[in-house]
Amino acid sequence: MIEAAALRARLVGIPYKTDCWVTSAGVASSQNLGSVNVFRNGNTRTVECDYLACGFHLVPNTELASLLGATIKSGFVEVDEFQRSSLENVYCAGEPTGIAGVESSIVEGKIAGLAATGQAESARSQFAARDKARRFGDALNKAFALRTELKSLADAETIVCRCEDVNYGRLIECENSRDAKLQTRCAMGSCQGRVCGPATEFIFGWKPGAVRPPIFPVKLENL
Repeated sequence: MIEAAALRARLVGIPYKTDCWVTSAGVASSQNLGSVNVFRNGNTRTVECDYLACGFHLVPNTELASLLGATIKSGFVEVDEFQRSSLENVYCAGEPTGIAGVESSIVEGKIAGLAATGQAESARSQFAARDKARRFGDALNKAFALRTELKSLADAETIVCRCEDVNYGRLIECENSRDAKLQTRCAMGSCQGRVCGPATEFIFGWKPGAVRPPIFPVKLENL
């Protein structure tokens, strides 16, 4: 909260708009951005700008836990009060258990470490701090939840899979993620669906495929 207040103080005089999103960008030249079109309250306006930073939601990395066979619920690794997963002697902390910021990750890591070494009471003493951090996370997730209107942003030429240059127009002809892979190579590039996977899940409702090793892409020479 202190950091947020300090940042807000440095931005005094600069408008801060909520309930709006960028629908498209215009280029001033082949190398430079010139403007963006912003949708707010049912209207679209063009704003001149030099740089655009655009993000949509946060996605946890649960691949390792999924590969091990841990229970994944609502997109996160399911853990008990001591950060134990559904697997014996496997603990999980941080963003895979819920997006709540660095403070939550640190205290969850403390709880997991203490519990894993048999210090249950010491771990329990950290529960209040974790609950406080998670309340912040809940507020964050509520404020930045993806809106259904965002599903209409893409047009036929919008790139969905950057690795394989697959656009939205090709994907709307597919039935599921497997069909998309076979027909367009969507999610078969270097990121292995880490970027386009969450996008297609949100836009089309496609469930991601099974996780296979390696967890992160590596060169064949390294294997």
